[in-house]
Amino acid sequence: MFDSVPLLGDWRQWLVDLPRYYKRALLICNDLIALSFAVWVAFSLRLNELYVPPNRELLLLLAAAPLIGVVLFHYSGLYKLVTRFIGAVGARRVLMATTLTAIIWSALVWAVRASQPHLSSALIVPRSSVILFALIAGGLVWVSREIAAWALNSVRGAGSLKSAAPAKSVVIYGAGPTGMQLLGSLQRSGGYRAVAFIDERPTLWGQQVGGLKVHKPIRIGALIADHKVEEILLAIPEATRTRQRTILRRLEAFRVSVKTLPALEDIASGRVGVSDLRAVTANDLLGRDRVRPDGVLLKRNITGKCVLVTGAGGSIGSELARQIGALAPRKLVLLDMSEPALFEIEQELRTAIQRLKPELSGDRILPVLGSIQDEGLMRRVLEDAGVETIYHAAAYKHVPMVEHNPVVGIRNNTFGTRVLAEAARDCGVERFVLVSTDKAVRPTNIMGASKRLAELQLQALAGEGIGKTVFTMVRFGNVLDSSGSVVRLFRKQIEAGGPVTVTHPEIIRYFMSIPEAAELVIQAGAMANGGDVFVLDMGAAVKIDALARSMIKHVGLKVKDQNHPDGDIAIVYTGLRPGEKLYEELLINETTTLTAHPRIRRSLEPGLSTDELDREFQALSAALGTGDLDAIHAVLKRTVEGYVPDKRGVPMPASPAAEPQAAARRTLH
Repeated sequence: MFDSVPLLGDWRQWLVDLPRYYKRALLICNDLIALSFAVWVAFSLRLNELYVPPNRELLLLLAAAPLIGVVLFHYSGLYKLVTRFIGAVGARRVLMATTLTAIIWSALVWAVRASQPHLSSALIVPRSSVILFALIAGGLVWVSREIAAWALNSVRGAGSLKSAAPAKSVVIYGAGPTGMQLLGSLQRSGGYRAVAFIDERPTLWGQQVGGLKVHKPIRIGALIADHKVEEILLAIPEATRTRQRTILRRLEAFRVSVKTLPALEDIASGRVGVSDLRAVTANDLLGRDRVRPDGVLLKRNITGKCVLVTGAGGSIGSELARQIGALAPRKLVLLDMSEPALFEIEQELRTAIQRLKPELSGDRILPVLGSIQDEGLMRRVLEDAGVETIYHAAAYKHVPMVEHNPVVGIRNNTFGTRVLAEAARDCGVERFVLVSTDKAVRPTNIMGASKRLAELQLQALAGEGIGKTVFTMVRFGNVLDSSGSVVRLFRKQIEAGGPVTVTHPEIIRYFMSIPEAAELVIQAGAMANGGDVFVLDMGAAVKIDALARSMIKHVGLKVKDQNHPDGDIAIVYTGLRPGEKLYEELLINETTTLTAHPRIRRSLEPGLSTDELDREFQALSAALGTGDLDAIHAVLKRTVEGYVPDKRGVPMPASPAAEPQAAARRTLH
């Protein structure tokens, strides 16, 4: 290794490429020299002369100090730190180790003098020289590390400097502790060249942090142009979603890719690194600040109980299963028609239980492959498992798909819910929570109408007052990144180079993250008295066209249109799909009341009696049997409030202002 020491131009890379044991040997030699020099300087300063030990015994005692120091450096982990990026952690360890070295060395001197009285006069070590030694030793060791870091700071990892790929210029947004951790990780990993920090705190502007200057946000454009910045890295995981969303909107003006770090509680190690960086998601653009959940509501119908989740392999069903599994149910029954989806969520939950609570038996999870339309299966599962709580998320939910397959959609969404609900009543299930949708309000499509019929069924059963089952439903809009979500579609289209397809330039939707939706469903279900329709506060409506444009810009690309023909990805408007509305609603009427949770409201809505529903369900069943679409639509018009089948060619309102009554109905407060 040492027989081919390179010329001056490559010595830094040669040092970086040395095996770690050779590097540690060099550091030990450096520290022995530094600590020995510190001892000599301390005595020389104390005695005000160039000190020479008067006897061999004192020389040996003085030599013990650097040896003790090197041993303590080893046990403090100082030699395991990367010298180029030693940082504040290394400074603390140097300070601790040198202080402890001085203490142990002085104790050794005292012990030797006490055990060898005849040598006490020859082993004189002034107390002040020990203090001077600690100060000088710490300074010399730290300065030597800093000099090495400065000399090697242009080396980006192992291998030849000539063969290394050009480093990507980046700006770190956030000069706090997280930004410092990210800077160190970028330097260690290579491939990135951080050129500056951006921070919103005026007290940091113009300061040097980790060797980089901190700039005010208004300087972003100039930094991008001056340094050819390719990415901006957000290192503000502690910020609220509102603040992060504001920053992301500001960054849309620049043609750079933006990456961010997850929330601090989602970083398992508590420290951030390059591997934690991820592309900006729709949840970053649309997500809201989290409201702390009510632990009592979360546990009320789950902890210690047998819980059934239908549609457990779907987007909402699987998240419900995850959150329910963490709330210590007696047993969790997972039902789904899809074998791969059921297998995946079952294995995920079993792994989680084994990792977090290995003492618990895997028998707490029961996967059931089947359909909610199978009455015999449903009754056997409820009775054999002793199900006490049901979260019913199984449904065909894609509007155009159900519009093209109305018979199958209604059989599953409406009649399947009826089968499960009646089985729950007869088997003594305590609570039945239906996961519903805003598309059930004045629907223009079969999917929404089928879900409203399911709601009506539960309202009717609750009105009967037969049995102990509390029936309730929770209605909300779209969830981010669910299967078939527009977010997933946009992401795939952007990765493929476009175009991105939007149905209508004015179409708007309400969005919520999947974890938040599942958490609110559980809490809403716990507040039910029977027949309740709970509506989740979805926040502000989102223009889908604006969402598409933001997703394109945050990967560093430019929208291609008439004003920007040199752009990267075009947006194509394809027209509303069958059954699709420009604006979704959450309420059938305006009568809502507050609940114990700020994002959950109770809606008082009309219903039908069991006898009325039975007659209509018989007519609907006959129409399904013959595939008579006119008869199906006739039943839906009679039973579902505001149902108007979609007719292609009927003009839709061009903006929310053209639909003031519907806009008012969309407001929860």
